[in-house]
Amino acid sequence: MGAIPARYGSTRLPGKPLLPIAGRPMIEHVYTRVKRARGLDRVVVLTDDDRIAEAVEGFGGEWMMTPADCASGTDRIAWAVRSWSAEAVTAIINIQGDEPLIDPEDVSRLAEHLAASPGDPVVTLATPALPEEMDNPNAVKVVLARDGSALYFSRSAIPYPRQPGGAAPLKHLGIYGYRREALMRLAALPPSPLERSESLEQLRALENGIPIRVLIVERGSQGVDTAEDLERVERILRAGAAGVVS
Repeated sequence: MGAIPARYGSTRLPGKPLLPIAGRPMIEHVYTRVKRARGLDRVVVLTDDDRIAEAVEGFGGEWMMTPADCASGTDRIAWAVRSWSAEAVTAIINIQGDEPLIDPEDVSRLAEHLAASPGDPVVTLATPALPEEMDNPNAVKVVLARDGSALYFSRSAIPYPRQPGGAAPLKHLGIYGYRREALMRLAALPPSPLERSESLEQLRALENGIPIRVLIVERGSQGVDTAEDLERVERILRAGAAGVVS
């Protein structure tokens, strides 16, 4: 199943899931794209606010109310999963509610990998990092082992380019697929030292021996963290609606 955590509170963009983009609330763009993915039997918005629930209801989506004090999207999903039977929900794709340009193919790839690779407890995506992203702390970088599992995630530039011809830098994309058991174990663990240092929740998994498989895709989507991001996505979607390729 696909789960989209969407809380109302945001330091930089209050009410972010409801901000209009090309005439529709952001959460509708996310939901509509996720629904086009293969391998999902259900897509649910998990929110803490009646206004978001009403918006999802308005465009015909499924939603579930979750506590306002959930510390993260992962905690919000884990809270919801506890109310669903293990037979009904065996794996979950966590899609951020501020990704109105999420590619359904990316979601499909995670869902299909979980179905084909039962030995992987957590799976996520990465894409080649652009030079200008290497020093941007909001662009999280990841380095991989030779088997494709994550060695480390960081807001710093990794790997350091001391010599030419080494590993190509990768940017992590914040979408995850979890086995139910892995999600519940992760949500029960306290924040870890590296997680607190980098403010990256995925480091909690690595510090506790939960491997993360990383799949490489050609490009990522434009998320919305700032007003400038919102304007950029608005231009892209309006250009697309006019038949212009961005």
